[in-house]
Amino acid sequence: MRRALVTGGASPIGAAICRALARDGCSVVVHAHANREGAEALAAEIGGSVVTFDIADHDATRDACVALLDAGPIQVLVHNAGVHDDVPMAAMTEAQWRRVMAVSLDGFFHVARPLLLPMMGTRDGRIVAMSSVSAIMGNRGQANYAAAKAGLIGAVRALSLECAPRGVTVNAVAPGLIDSPAIAAAVAPEVVKTMVPAKRLGRPEEVAELVAFLCSDRAAYITGQAVSINGGMA
Repeated sequence: MRRALVTGGASPIGAAICRALARDGCSVVVHAHANREGAEALAAEIGGSVVTFDIADHDATRDACVALLDAGPIQVLVHNAGVHDDVPMAAMTEAQWRRVMAVSLDGFFHVARPLLLPMMGTRDGRIVAMSSVSAIMGNRGQANYAAAKAGLIGAVRALSLECAPRGVTVNAVAPGLIDSPAIAAAVAPEVVKTMVPAKRLGRPEEVAELVAFLCSDRAAYITGQAVSINGGMA
């Protein structure tokens, strides 16, 4: 049984990914930072476990990952953790820039690096980084978020070359507008119909199915790719 770690696992997309991986036979570790209660409820539902740490903190993340490795290698890593702090760049503070970068982009390095060698040692691993349609087409007020998510695509493409000879695939998934309380509050249904050719929000479960496929044996020859799931937006 593969062990899987999903960062930001209690978010709507993260929870759907955890459920899909557990359904497919993985032993899932649900990562949380602020929402431990939600992560514990999800872990109880899927028969998984919980780990909590601030992914923006290099040392805390390293220590937590080393502790996870005591039970064996993590063979599936889905880096889903991310934050928004939207504001036009002319008004953006350094703290707003750095926090978004720290969670999405730095966090990928923080969590992936300590897990890589044990994963490659099994010659059977999957890494998926959650990017965004903002990385592909941009979005007003999201220079920090778009830069972080675009950086993930570059990191994935480079890391895939390092991992491919060891049987580990590395890919990115770039969702568009996906149904969640935050999106529902920010984007009116009539606006969705003008922005998205499919004229609806995506569902977290649809994103999770793509991620689960990339983490499966069926996707063993797919690596270094950024796969969009956005209803035709880009």
